[in-house]
Amino acid sequence: MFRVIVATALVLFATDNVLAQAGKVELLWLGQSAFRITTPGGKVIVTDPWLLKNPMTPAKYKNLEALGKVDLLLVSHGHWDHIDDAPALAKLNDIPMYAPGDLNMTLTTLAVLPPKQLPRSNKSGRVTPIPGIKVTGTHAEHSSVFVWNNPTTGKDETHPGGEPQGFIIELENGFRIWHMGDTGVFGDMKLISEYYKPDLVLIPIGGNFTMDPADAAYALRELIKPKNVIPIHYRNAGAPQELIKALGDAPIKVFALTPGDKVEF
Repeated sequence: MFRVIVATALVLFATDNVLAQAGKVELLWLGQSAFRITTPGGKVIVTDPWLLKNPMTPAKYKNLEALGKVDLLLVSHGHWDHIDDAPALAKLNDIPMYAPGDLNMTLTTLAVLPPKQLPRSNKSGRVTPIPGIKVTGTHAEHSSVFVWNNPTTGKDETHPGGEPQGFIIELENGFRIWHMGDTGVFGDMKLISEYYKPDLVLIPIGGNFTMDPADAAYALRELIKPKNVIPIHYRNAGAPQELIKALGDAPIKVFALTPGDKVEF
């Protein structure tokens, strides 16, 4: 069961309480790969926060404090359009940033955040970062570097970003979200889907750096076979409709959101 809602100026705390009481999952798409996920227990998860410089970000969320209290922060890899605002968000909420282990080692070495805010895990590893929430790292067919501005020289430096990954996010009620991160098609999408059985897949469709709509449609139709999908990581406004057309009569529900829209399950 779902309901698409255009983002409004509702008080965030009240919204979270209502969702917790109703046992629902709410996803607010903020553009690119960034989501604010409110769990059935009222916890708030933010993924891949590139907000302040993203032209797609709704004006309201150009202020990180507008996200409300964040309980869990997930970053799929080191590219700027996924990590840019993550350190600031971690500091603002005094929480760890969960990301590929080697990326977090780089950030520790560069003192981007204190070590206690940069826990290390890896693909296939499962963590319980807050009670009731399980997060498992999954493969992603992509790359990862971290570009850091050296405060001493004022120059940008490129550092190892570890291996990119996606996340299986299991919520308190067992609802599973597969945030795929940035990825191309790979055969083990079938294994991941069969083993973890995600209820919702967040899939990149932008092309160039990830799957395009045709690639994503093949992955969804032939390998993943989910019930529900939200396309992400694209700039061509027509890309979701291309995905829907490419899926043909496959029994997959596509939620073509606009940044600032919410969907509930």
